[in-house]
Amino acid sequence: PGNVLARMIDGLGYRFYWATEGLRPEDLAYRPTEEARSTSELIDHILSLSTMVANAAEGTPNTRAARDADTLSWSQKRERVLSHLLRTRQQLVGKSEDEIAELRIIFRSERGTSELPYWNIINGPLADAIYHTGQIVSFRRTSGNPMNSKVNVFEGKNRP
Repeated sequence: PGNVLARMIDGLGYRFYWATEGLRPEDLAYRPTEEARSTSELIDHILSLSTMVANAAEGTPNTRAARDADTLSWSQKRERVLSHLLRTRQQLVGKSEDEIAELRIIFRSERGTSELPYWNIINGPLADAIYHTGQIVSFRRTSGNPMNSKVNVFEGKNRP
């Protein structure tokens, strides 16, 4: 079970790496409508999702106060997302079903603390981060800077 989760995180990391590689200021500012998030705002959101995934694997509660996206450059945010994903996948590799069952997603706020099973990472923040990474790919194509055409998300490696 730990290896399955790690492989899902690998897939997200590969997609996110290439979706954000070589973004320009105009790509970061792009938003398809005034109501939509910009690419930069999507990166902020993915940072918060990757923080949640990492915190749960480490047993650290998620709090609003712990979010520092406003103080980082976009490249620092990108690096932090990739670092969270790498660290988390390394923690999960080889974990048994019983070990995964002990992990919790913890939310702490002024209203109290709530917990969910770690398996909710799949349909929650991992799925959401993959979804938003796809938006970045679409947005950068629309803003005139398509993703590297050698990226092969099926195999998780670039074509020659």
